[in-house]
Parts: sequence; structure tokens; C-alpha cells
Amino acid sequence: MLGLSAVLPRDPLHLIMVALCILGIFLTTVFIIAFKPKGNSSEPARTFQAYLKFFYACFVKPHSGDGTGNQQDALESFYRAQADVYDATRIRLLRGREDMLGLVAAQLKHRAEAGLISQRPVWVDIGGGTGHNVEQMGAFVSVLDFFRAVYVVDLSPSLCEMARKRFQRLGWSNVKVICQDARAFRLHEHEHEAYQRKEIVLQGQTVHDLDENADAGGAELVTMSYALSMIPEFYPVIDSISSLLSPNGVVGVCDFYVQNQVDYQSRNYIGGVIDRHCVWASRVFWRTWFEIDRVNLEPARRDYLEYRFGTVLSINARNNFFGVKLPYYVWVGCSKDSGASAAKLAEIDAAATESPYLSALDLQSGPIPTDVEIRSKAYESAIVNLQSSLPLPATWYQNHHWRIHYDETLKKHRRFSNSYIYAFTWEDDRADARLLKVCSDDVILAITSAGDNILSFALDQPRRIHAVDLNPMQNHLLELKVAAFTVLGYADVWKLFGEGRHEFFRDLLINNLSPHMSSLAFQYWLQNGPYVFNKQGLYYSGGSGNALQLVGWLFRILGLSEEVKKLCSAQTLNEQREIWQRSIRTVLHSKILTWTVIGNEKWLWKALGVPPAQRNMIEQDFRTQERVPGAGAETSTSGHAVYEYVLNTFEPVVNSTLLSTSNHYYLLTLLGHYTPTSHPTYLSPKSHIKLSKPSAFNGLRIHTDEISEVIARMRPGTLTIVVVMDSMDWFPPEGKQAVKQIRALNRALKVKGRVMLRSAGLTPWYIGRFEENGFNVNRVAVRVPGSCIDRVNMYASTWICTKEVSTEHEDVKKSLRKSSMVDLQI
Repeated sequence: MLGLSAVLPRDPLHLIMVALCILGIFLTTVFIIAFKPKGNSSEPARTFQAYLKFFYACFVKPHSGDGTGNQQDALESFYRAQADVYDATRIRLLRGREDMLGLVAAQLKHRAEAGLISQRPVWVDIGGGTGHNVEQMGAFVSVLDFFRAVYVVDLSPSLCEMARKRFQRLGWSNVKVICQDARAFRLHEHEHEAYQRKEIVLQGQTVHDLDENADAGGAELVTMSYALSMIPEFYPVIDSISSLLSPNGVVGVCDFYVQNQVDYQSRNYIGGVIDRHCVWASRVFWRTWFEIDRVNLEPARRDYLEYRFGTVLSINARNNFFGVKLPYYVWVGCSKDSGASAAKLAEIDAAATESPYLSALDLQSGPIPTDVEIRSKAYESAIVNLQSSLPLPATWYQNHHWRIHYDETLKKHRRFSNSYIYAFTWEDDRADARLLKVCSDDVILAITSAGDNILSFALDQPRRIHAVDLNPMQNHLLELKVAAFTVLGYADVWKLFGEGRHEFFRDLLINNLSPHMSSLAFQYWLQNGPYVFNKQGLYYSGGSGNALQLVGWLFRILGLSEEVKKLCSAQTLNEQREIWQRSIRTVLHSKILTWTVIGNEKWLWKALGVPPAQRNMIEQDFRTQERVPGAGAETSTSGHAVYEYVLNTFEPVVNSTLLSTSNHYYLLTLLGHYTPTSHPTYLSPKSHIKLSKPSAFNGLRIHTDEISEVIARMRPGTLTIVVVMDSMDWFPPEGKQAVKQIRALNRALKVKGRVMLRSAGLTPWYIGRFEENGFNVNRVAVRVPGSCIDRVNMYASTWICTKEVSTEHEDVKKSLRKSSMVDLQI
């Protein structure tokens, strides 16, 4: 220690200098390691030199152009010294560029296939720098063949020179590099077709700028990649995009940002808020840090972009940079007026409310007329936005109008902890088809759940299917399935929903599925999908996945995993029964397991989705059948009632249905996936042919709300079939919710329209309420010990309630009688 103290300087200033040097060496080393490209570099010396240049230009070299006030001088001061190493040193810093390119390429391909783009697209890349984005686009489309022309617009001569060398090397003659201020770039100066069309359109008009009122001669794609945050006068640049963009064109932006949730919490047009909020420390640090290099992260840039255009898709993400999460976003938009005409809004809303008489509103002529027409919540929100000169909610800019807009910030939607309960539907679709006999004139309303039965109904091609679920994530799952059938081949669909795993899920989501999903669903699956489909497995996710995981864990602990595999591959009922009896039965029917797990209320709710009211029905039936005294029996019979219910569920299934070929429900619970010989109807190759047709889901509408809220906004007498699964079991007998929903169902159904429901009770209390409110009830199936009610055998009874009398007419008659009595008394 004495020797060391003799070597080190004693002057405090010298000590500080030494400390700073050590810190500088440390930071430089970390910086180089953090930015080192993956894989073995054949030129390590050049890579090291590139990062030294980058470090010097960004953190050491003074920006000589800053004092002039000229933006081009400032950019040159910053980029001239590092132009030749720009691309090599931005790979890890500028994340999200490839995602943005993949998303806009998918949108363009879809719009070309749909006939919305009739010619080879024109692409303008604002702030395109070295042309890196254009070359990377080659991973998604052939730039030379797909685009008629590509314009790379940038203000830095050094970066533009690098771009010219790049495209000369690639031999892409359709790419032009324009060194110009983005505010001054005009497409008609370079595109002859655009110039001619503008002249024709604008004849006789007062014109300040030939690019005003852009028409079909404009660009089909405009992008900005980490450029908007570097443009001081960003308002005119964003305004100019609307002049450049064709009516069916797409805008793609990727950039850094920071924002507080207070700014956007009341906006319904930003396409979702997942991960958008940045904590205070992040906002202060990154904004201050980037200002050193004239990069501005204030939220106004992104806010104005979202105000000027309609949001198609939106991503909020974090780049782990130096161990600190650097916020960035990817945004895909379109013209603010795309699909915003009153006639178009009314047309879409009519499908949501089943109203053929919904008239278009002339929003420019005055206030909205108040009449008897029924509007959906989505329509009302759209009208409010239009009257305030705001873009429509993002769902209105979808390529498909399957998903109906909802307010994601409401407490009733947020109580599900950002997760779905059911990863698979626990209803026998074959029994549903036999009982309902769906035809082409039917208008069906059904609970979404995992969407399996919605897809089964779609195979029968009814006129309309309304899928309803209060849990947004259940509808996100249905959206994912519908998008997959719309665009993916059978092999990928099987991997996703047969095996429940796909190693390339993220690529599929961005490059294939994104044009067919709402922004909210896309955000959800981008955040959660890679883990679900790459690691966890779809059917081990969600609340129901907890049950599957526990069952699998239990079998592994008891050494029964091999027996389970044999049970699921048994080729005869005798073989299946033998395996069941000798091993598995003793575990699943253990009273300890039943009382501690299945008899636990918290477990039933989180894992299986069984509410207390439904459990009470099971216990009541048990007391009635076993003639257990009512007083004080609840506590003593609770576990035993559930145990008997489980026993009567599983035993007949194993004895009468073969899991390996005809009962995919229990095969899934044991294996965690389906097999080619045992799977839902919608996963067969024949079903894929039907569901992948362009018109397969034209009649689908996905509502995120309570059933009562949805049917209250439908034209009376339009539904023909309503499937409520076991949801009526969830209502407490002492409340008024059940009667309210039954009366709403009566109002929405046609005469002879049917409600199909399943119940854990043999004769549920609410059946009488149906009879009191104009329905003829019929128990079409009942479970008795030793036999199966259907392949699931989970419910005690199945009911069809047929509307015979309209309660609205009865209410009118009662009102008239009361008036008559009053008149007589007078």
C-alpha cells in the first residue's frame, strides 16, 4: 500500500483527472462491447475504428455548425466525420426499423392484393440518410420490381453521397437520392405522372402549392426512420406528408420518444397504450441526453403525427441500451379521411347494430339529429371525434372491420390482469351443431371465449356472427385466429393452434398477420405472443393454462407421465379404460386433491373460471340428490359436492369416448396440445379451405362488452340464435342482472329465435325467469351418473329457450290497461 501511495499523485486535481481517464476507458470499452455486431467479425480492427469514430463524433467532437442556425450545416457537422461508419454503428441503437419496414411492406402487399393500389407503388423515405432502410426493405419485397420509384430525401450531403454509392453498387436504377430539405420536397418535380394528374385536378382552383389536395398521383408509402426527432421545424414536414400521400397510401414512422400518460389518457385514436407511459426518470434523462446532439424527444412530434393521420398500428417498445431501457415507437398510419365519410361509418355501424335503416349523417350540415335509430358505442365515439376534427378511433382504419371499437381504459376491461382466462373453448361444437342446425339466414350472437366455437359457426356461413366478450384478451385471441386463417397456410395454422407453438411467431405477426388485426390486438400479441408461442405454449397460457400446468406437474411428481401418453394414444376403449383404472383414476379422483384444489374457490376462479354462484348451484344439487339437510350443510358438503361433480364428469368420458380420435377436449388437458387425429373441427384441413376464403369472415363482428350492452344497441327482432354458454350461472339469484339480460334477449331475438345455454345445475333457478319473460324452455340434454351429456360432460344440463312472445308488446298492453283503469276511476 505504501508503494502504491507513492506512485499515485497527491494533488486532488490530478486524482480527478486519473479517475476521469479510468472512467473514460471503462465507458469506451463498455460502449464498444455493447455495439459489437453479433458473430465473428472478419475485420475486427475496422470495427473497432468505426466505434471510435462514432464515439468521437457523438460525444467528443464539437458541432461547429450549431452556431449558424443552418440545419444543414449542423447536420454536416454531426455526420461528416462518421458518415462512412453510420450504418455499422447504428444497428443496436436504432431498433425497430426492420419492424416498421415489415409492417408497411405487409400493408402495401395487402392493399395491392385487395385492389386498393392499382399500380406499382412510389416510396418516399424522408431523412433516409445512407439508404439503409431501402436496402433492408429488400428482405420483405423486391425493391427493384415492387416499387416504381423510390426517393431517399435527406439534408446531409455526406449521408446522401453514401446512399448514392450504395444504390450504384446494388444496381437499383429506380432509387433516387435527393439532398433537400424535407419541407421543400415535392413529388411532382420528379414524377411526371403526378405532375400531369395534379394539373388536371387543380384546373380552375386557387393553388398555392401544386402538391395541395393530393390525389392518386402521390406516393403509396412515406416513411421516416429516426428522422422526425432531428427536424426542428417538424410541423410543416408532417403536413407535407399528407400532400405526398395517395388516398390509399401508408405512412410508417420509427423514432425515439418519451411521454407521460397524462398527455394521452383521454385519447381514443392512438391505437392502444401498452407500454406507452415512460417513468419520470426516463423522461428527464433521455430528453436531456439527446438534446446534446440536437435530437428532440418532446411528445409533441408523435402527438401531431397521430393527430394529422389515422392510426393503423402502433408499437411502444424499449431498447436495452447500456442496460438502460431506451423508449422508441413504431407507428403505421393512413390518411385521416380514409373511411371517415358519414356513409361509410353508417354502413359499418349498421352491421354492428343489425339495422338496415341506419341513415348516413351529413356531419357538415349541423347537429346530429336525434331519432329512434340505434347507434353502437363505436359509432358514437366516431361522431364525437369527427365533430372535434380528430382522427377516428384506430379500429375504424382497419383493413377488415371485424373488431368493434371499445374503450380500453374502462375498469371493467382492465380487471382481467391483461390475460385471457380460456386458451381453448370448453363447449362441444359437435353438440352445438346438432342442436342448433345453423343455416345461411341465421344471425348469431355468442360469447367469444377462446373463439373455437365462433370459428365452428363460421364454417356454416351464417349471415352474421356477433362474438361478444367483456375480456378484451379473449377477443384478441379470436382476432389472432381469424387473421391466421385469412392469410396463413394450413401448416402454420396447425402449428399455432394445433401444437400451440411456433418458433417464428413474431415474424409471422409482423410480416403476415399485421394487416388483418386491430392495433390493440396487434400490440397485445407483439408483447405477449413470442413468449406464449415460443416458450410457454398457447394452451399452458391464460387461466385455463394454470390448470393444465398443475395437472402436468402432478403427473410428473407421481411418475405417471408415460401412463398419460399411453392413455392419449390408446386405439380402443378397452385399452383406454384399462390404463385409466390402473393408474390415473386414483390420482384425479383423490379426495385430498379435490378438496384442496378443485374445492378451493380462489383456484376455481383463476384457473377454471368458475364463479362462486356456479359452485353454489353444484352444492345445491348435491344436497337435493343426497337429501342432505339444508341447515348448516353448506360447509360440510362443499368439498364433497365438488368431488362428486368431478367424478361424474371424468369417469363417463373415459369409458365412452376415445381420446386419441374423438375427444380432443380431454386430450388437450392431458397433453397440452392437439394431435392430427384429435382436434377441434375448425383445425381440419377441410375447414381451413373454407375459412381461408376471402369472404369467410365478412359477417363477423367482435364486440368487447357485456352481452346486455351489445344487444341493447341492436335493432329489435333481428337475432335468430344466441349462445350464452354457462354465463347465466354467474348471476346471483338475489340480483336483477339475470332478468335484465333475459328481457334484453327477448327484445333482440326474432319470434322463434333461440337461446342456447349450458348450466352446472340440473334445473337452474333462472329458467323460471325465461318462462316469465316470453320464452318456451326445453331441457335438451341432462347429465346422469355414468353417462355423458356430450364429449365435454362438464355441465349438468343444456337448454334451448325459444322466444314465443315479445315482452315489449306485453309491456305496452300492461301500460294500456293501467291507463284504462285510471280513466275509469276518473
